[in-house]
Amino acid sequence: MKIGIVGCAGRMGRMLIQEVLATPGAALAGGTEPSGPAIGQDLGLLIGAKVLGVAVTSDTRALFVASDVLIDFTVPAATKIHAELAAATGKALVIGTTGLGNDVRAAIAAAAKKAVVIQAPNMSVGVNVLLALTEKLAATLGSEYDVEILEMHHRHKVDAPSGTALGLGEAAALGRRVNLKDVARTTRDGQVGLRPAGEIGFATLRGGDVVGEHTVIFAAGGERIEITHKASSREIFAKGAVRAALWAKGRAPGLYSMRDVLGLG
Repeated sequence: MKIGIVGCAGRMGRMLIQEVLATPGAALAGGTEPSGPAIGQDLGLLIGAKVLGVAVTSDTRALFVASDVLIDFTVPAATKIHAELAAATGKALVIGTTGLGNDVRAAIAAAAKKAVVIQAPNMSVGVNVLLALTEKLAATLGSEYDVEILEMHHRHKVDAPSGTALGLGEAAALGRRVNLKDVARTTRDGQVGLRPAGEIGFATLRGGDVVGEHTVIFAAGGERIEITHKASSREIFAKGAVRAALWAKGRAPGLYSMRDVLGLG
């Protein structure tokens, strides 16, 4: 599988390059950046390795044409463009970008009619097991258990709650057969009153260099269940994304998630 990396000079982009090079069955098709000093630099030198003979470019369409599948951990505005290119070229697209608005989601849905699109709030295998467990527990425990989702990330993260936290909220809401937007509480400040029954709450922490920590709490009278995932390296996201890219081979066009990739349903 020829894999292209959009946004290849960022922290995740460089890690994705390393993971593609280390994965049997994967080949590096190239990488792009919209602008900046990385343009023209060899992708091997970009990650501190040997020269690969493939340079960073700004021609994203050309990278789509040259690749079997693209991996995107960029920003929502860029992801919208990449989804449109996937639709135009029919090339598979793996999306790890978070903070997606309705316009980007609409572009992704449109692309999935013509190409394989794998989109998940978190590409980690462990986090996707956590998502499946959250849905199962929410369905099993019932509404007498209050659901709270706590997440912490590094000081540079710009969106809150994290895409993974919102994904966990969606999983809990799915387990309870409710719409998350009807029961979510993302902030509490001042005299907020008693906690409404059925509410799914979110708490956000930011600081230091924390890669990502997520805890789902089910709290009832007399007991509390907590399930936690802690990421200590971004390598887990790169491994999951490359695994998803290889899984895309031969699939019919459609919108898939990491739970599909992992066979979690």
